Amino acid sequence: MITFKVDDLKEMSKSLKSFAEFLRVSGVAEEDIFASRLVSSELISNVIIHGGAEAEFVGNISDGKICIDVLSPSFKGVNLCPPKPDPLAESGRGMYIIRSVCLGEIERRDDGVRVFIEIHG
Repeated sequence: MITFKVDDLKEMSKSLKSFAEFLRVSGVAEEDIFASRLVSSELISNVIIHGGAEAEFVGNISDGKICIDVLSPSFKGVNLCPPKPDPLAESGRGMYIIRSVCLGEIERRDDGVRVFIEIHG
């Protein structure tokens, strides 16, 4: 399990490298590591950029899936099922990307969001 708290994007990138290494050592395929970093980055960026808050990250492997929790009070009120975004818009595609990668396996938590990514390799 990997946990960290982050409130800026540079630290997020460094911290997600440790999560990727944890997945790699656990035998997860590179395509699933990429998907996990993409989803994690989108979730954490939403907290930092749009919520102006610190994000707490918890990443683990359970039952053949990568489980990612991103916790922050700024997730309250976030629409986890937004309409399909304009592909040419500069923002607003994050939750759509997350839902696509996670195949809809997204849960609202009291203090954040939990997503699951199926391990293929």
